[in-house]
Amino acid sequence: MNLRITEIFLSIQGESSHAGRPCAFVRLTGCPMRCVWCDSEYTFTGGERLGFDEIFARLADFGCSLVEVTGGEPLAQKAVFPFITGLLDRGYEVLIETGGYVSTEKVDPRAKIILDVKCPASNESARNHWPNLERLDPRKDEVKFVVADLEDWRFARGVIEKYGLEKRAKEILVSPVFGVENLREIAETVAQSGLRVRLNLQLHKYIWGADVHGV
Repeated sequence: MNLRITEIFLSIQGESSHAGRPCAFVRLTGCPMRCVWCDSEYTFTGGERLGFDEIFARLADFGCSLVEVTGGEPLAQKAVFPFITGLLDRGYEVLIETGGYVSTEKVDPRAKIILDVKCPASNESARNHWPNLERLDPRKDEVKFVVADLEDWRFARGVIEKYGLEKRAKEILVSPVFGVENLREIAETVAQSGLRVRLNLQLHKYIWGADVHGV
């Protein structure tokens, strides 16, 4: 079996509760969504077909036990599900960064899902697949809200409360769009919310710059 891959690389995990950890990234090509603030448009087309064995070999060369499968939208390729299982069977700790449009139902339950719930400023909030929130495992899965403004924050807060995410998710990540002018205002609002949430800055961009290929 094979997958269309944009890139495979070793770096530092830039987001989530795993931020700062050495991590090998497998970035798949293609995405059905077109978020306004997307920072990985280069994944929409192109890439190369790689067999599972070749991908596993490249990862083995890195010697890193943490692997993130990302995109684009990684779950849009059907072959990704047995690939995830293959990673887990080889002893890797596996993170799945998914945009929330594709169902997570077929993801191996041993994988750790980081589910991106789209807020209004993305122009894709109508396409959230809400049953994904009901499948979250509070022992390992995380939810991320990319926010561009306080309207996005209010939307996120409504979703958190409606779906009881403080109990459903291990972590709730509030991730300001990189470079927004109101970062302090968002941070202060999060601090005053009283919710069990984590402000989630894109660490890799603060280290290497806005154009770096991160998570």
